[in-house]
Amino acid sequence: MIDLSQANWRKASRSGGSNGGCVEIAGNVPDLVAVRDSTRPEDGAHVVSRPAFAAFLREVKAGAYEI
Repeated sequence: MIDLSQANWRKASRSGGSNGGCVEIAGNVPDLVAVRDSTRPEDGAHVVSRPAFAAFLREVKAGAYEI
C-alpha cells in the first residue's frame, strides 16, 4: 500500500461550480500522481505513474474523452 499521509492535495482547476466535479490531485508523491474525490476523501485515491498521468492529460487536451 502506498502511504499518502504526507500527500499535498490540491483541487483541480476545473473542479467545483456547476459541473459537479470534485477532483483533488497530489503530485508530491515520488514518481506517482494520486487522484481522489474531494467530497469523499475517506474512500481512498487512484494512484498512477507520472508518465501514465501525463499521457492521460495529453489525451484529455486532445479531446479524446467527452468531458
